[in-house]
Amino acid sequence: MPPWLVMLCAVAAIGAVIYLTTGLVQRRVGEDDDPSQTPDVIEYMTMMIGVVYAIVLGLAIAGVWEARGTAQGVVDTEAQALHEVYERAEVYPEAERSAIRQSVDAYVTYAVRTEWAHLAERHRLTEEGNRLFTAVRHTVQDSEPRNELQGQAYAPMTDQVAIADDARAARLAAAAPTMPGVVWLGLVTGALVSIGMVFALQIRRTPRELVVAGLYSALFAFLLYLIWDMDTPFSRSMAIGADAFLQRFPGAGG
Repeated sequence: MPPWLVMLCAVAAIGAVIYLTTGLVQRRVGEDDDPSQTPDVIEYMTMMIGVVYAIVLGLAIAGVWEARGTAQGVVDTEAQALHEVYERAEVYPEAERSAIRQSVDAYVTYAVRTEWAHLAERHRLTEEGNRLFTAVRHTVQDSEPRNELQGQAYAPMTDQVAIADDARAARLAAAAPTMPGVVWLGLVTGALVSIGMVFALQIRRTPRELVVAGLYSALFAFLLYLIWDMDTPFSRSMAIGADAFLQRFPGAGG
């Protein structure tokens, strides 16, 4: 089932629960109950809980968005570093130039076609990807410069390999979920408490009150879904793709 459909089903379920719960509450208190007599302290508590929970949601969204931006940054860094290695190999003789570029192409092609899906599903890199990247490093290190021009390219190439290695490790770290389980417990519990306080105001099943309560709850459901969707940057519907690699190595996509 697509994630967006899961979200719509959750919102619909929350709306149905609100409608049924409101009916049960109204039946329990009776038709002669006057909701205008709700103590002011309950209204104040409901407002404060909503404000505090909104701040928590905002911080959670900011956290997962920042983590996603960091993950996108390390992908761009890795792709650009490998592109620099590929281009700087131009000053080497044909044999060494071909060896360097073939090792880079092999790694990038595998990373895009195979390792990316493995990272998204299992949040781990593969041994084959590690082996291919090591081959890139060894190929660059073995290309000893024979003139001044090659010497000027050699040091930056080895630096770019180190940068790509760091970015690859950072990409692995960024693949794991951002939000700890205890934070999710707090977010879900806060949503239930915030929605539950609505019933403390003794809303009735009038269209206006039900629409407001439904939108209030649907907003929480959408924001929680948004946090969940961005929680793992390389998975789910807003996953970071290998576009940065494909822009610099168009042939890697097959």
